[in-house]
Amino acid sequence: MPTTTPHIGIISQARMTSSRLPGKIFKEINGKSLLQYHIERLQKTGFDIAIATTTNATDDVVADFAAKQTIACHRGSENNVLSRFYQTAIKFNYDIIVRVTSDCPLIDQHLIRNAVEKYMQFNNPNMYVSNSIERTFARGFDFEVFSFLALEDAFKKAKDESDLEHVTPYIWKNKSGKTELYHVKQTSNNSALRITVDTSDDFELIKALIEKHQADTLPYSEIETILLKHPELVALNAHIEQKKV
Repeated sequence: MPTTTPHIGIISQARMTSSRLPGKIFKEINGKSLLQYHIERLQKTGFDIAIATTTNATDDVVADFAAKQTIACHRGSENNVLSRFYQTAIKFNYDIIVRVTSDCPLIDQHLIRNAVEKYMQFNNPNMYVSNSIERTFARGFDFEVFSFLALEDAFKKAKDESDLEHVTPYIWKNKSGKTELYHVKQTSNNSALRITVDTSDDFELIKALIEKHQADTLPYSEIETILLKHPELVALNAHIEQKKV
């Protein structure tokens, strides 16, 4: 019997109403928006991509961006992001989902491809593969890989507000009792480095990395090396505290 190849899809959540830096995904560096950098890095994985945005009028610009770029897009609830992801996965028939967020303009395609390959080797719909629970990579290279079945289980059973807002806690906290976790790690612990964009100081760091070091063309390891060699860059946003899940 022939086996069907599972449909792998990257779902990136994006919206304009960030509490700390509204409209951040369309802030530009060298004439290109952060969302464009994010999408171009993801496209190098070769996987299908969908943007999951909200039904708010403020996010019409996100849907317009997706249409102009011919990127799949689904609009759903602003606060129940779990339902937005679930509806996106159904709409585009994804069997395996890679979850990322649009505030990571320098996300790394190599890390994602390697993680998906590792996930496929397990051949287990209850497996959850991620580098964001036990961190060794810079914050901003975050990804999670899980099955549609795990997402559907979370959608049907998750009740806590935090589970609905953050999509995957129901899965990785193993509230189903079935989840198996695999943590993607590297030898060096660079988890203190921050290249996600949540504030204007975060943006200044990304701007410096792209304008002075062409970080948008580099793999994660070289970006981390640049930061380790340039403490003055790290200092730009070292004081920013990440919001808690």
